[in-house]
Amino acid sequence: MIIEAAAWDDADVRRLTTDQQDEIRARYGGKEEPGAHPSAADVAVVVVARDGDGTALGCGALRELADGEAEVKRMYVVPAARGRGVSTAVLGALEDAARSRGWTTLRLETGSRQPEAVGLYAGAGYRRIGAFGAYAGDPDAADSLFFEKRLGGR
Repeated sequence: MIIEAAAWDDADVRRLTTDQQDEIRARYGGKEEPGAHPSAADVAVVVVARDGDGTALGCGALRELADGEAEVKRMYVVPAARGRGVSTAVLGALEDAARSRGWTTLRLETGSRQPEAVGLYAGAGYRRIGAFGAYAGDPDAADSLFFEKRLGGR
């Protein structure tokens, strides 16, 4: 497996993020994700995990917030590749990218109906926090869980 940088509008990234949103809507009875949706204008980092033949297995992105903080967005692994360490590799690549930009804190929103994501983030050292940014006070974030990790240097 290789992890490589990509553009937000890359065809594989578009497919993976569309599949991610379809899965979210299925888990939450058709509800859209809360908060501001990421876009090419505000996503600073995108990574894609690929297998040996170049097939896209997963992705993740970072949106810069403020004061050395960024938000993890659109973490997704195709169902056939789950359980193979793809999400851990993507998250590690995002953390490395954040450190290289001088960002010291990553935050994220996930949901109560995504136990795999909760396990991934908790296992990677993320701790529960309250709602942040656009999520604070958003009634659509009722099923949301929020996490944060302070990044150490390399």
